[in-house]
Amino acid sequence: MPARDLHLPRQRQPELEHDYSRSPALGYEAPADTGVVRCIAHGFPTPLARWHFHDEYELHLITTTSGKAFVGDWIGPFQPGHLVLCGPRLPHNWISTDVPAGGVPERDLVIQFAHHPIAHAAEQIPELADVMALLERARNGIEFFGLSERAMAHFHAVKGAHGFRRWTAFCAYLDDLAHCTDYRLLSSVRMQGEDDDTENDQINALVNRITRDYALPLSAAELAAELGMSESRFSRFFRRATGNTFTDFVNRIRVNHAGQLLMETDSLVTHICYEVGFNNVANFNRRFLEVKGLTPSEFRRQASQRFGGRQP
Repeated sequence: MPARDLHLPRQRQPELEHDYSRSPALGYEAPADTGVVRCIAHGFPTPLARWHFHDEYELHLITTTSGKAFVGDWIGPFQPGHLVLCGPRLPHNWISTDVPAGGVPERDLVIQFAHHPIAHAAEQIPELADVMALLERARNGIEFFGLSERAMAHFHAVKGAHGFRRWTAFCAYLDDLAHCTDYRLLSSVRMQGEDDDTENDQINALVNRITRDYALPLSAAELAAELGMSESRFSRFFRRATGNTFTDFVNRIRVNHAGQLLMETDSLVTHICYEVGFNNVANFNRRFLEVKGLTPSEFRRQASQRFGGRQP
């Protein structure tokens, strides 16, 4: 691999994927063959494997190789059978680390689809309520378990069909996903790519600062003033970019750090509460329960059992 040109800035922002870049040579279907649903099959390495986002949902099934997946602010392993649904503008990438010489001809079976046609149909068809709930969860990225074989069959059924038959095959796939109870949400915040460079830089700087200084007092009013915004405009800007209010975002960052300390140290829960920036134990317990679905003590006990550590 050639050395990176040290005079070029490191790419930190996700790229926006445009329609004009979706060439059949890269694995996309020809535009004449697609409607609401688009199928993509590609190998690795490929120009498609990059930190990027787009306006469509993307249902992503890995068929070969393993490595690291990046979905919003989540980083984790993947292997064949890994099935993830990403919501619109949620940045993502899959990097294979065990690719043989010459690469692999097929690594991903992907389906992209738009939000508005389904949302519009749901206004008239109450049976789509479960699907709309699924799509709302997808804003964080969803990993499904135990569906890899059915997902493979669903993909080929959609890929091999045209017209209304493709739509019905796709609906069958969505129905399985909507009723799957063995899943997890990936990104702790609803990161959203923006194609405005100025706003990109601003939100990136804010997220980096909050992630770095999460234990310090953080005021939306002060940050708004630094950006020359009113507090109400700052709140709208922040929620549009992250999918969270400023307070919810900060609380999630603090809770995630607390979870790491609960797993990796024997520090008292009260000490961890203040260490990550909360100034009230009751509020810390309440926010932790909202984000993790467990109290801090329950989280520590379950984590200890799961990872084989000794009981606290």
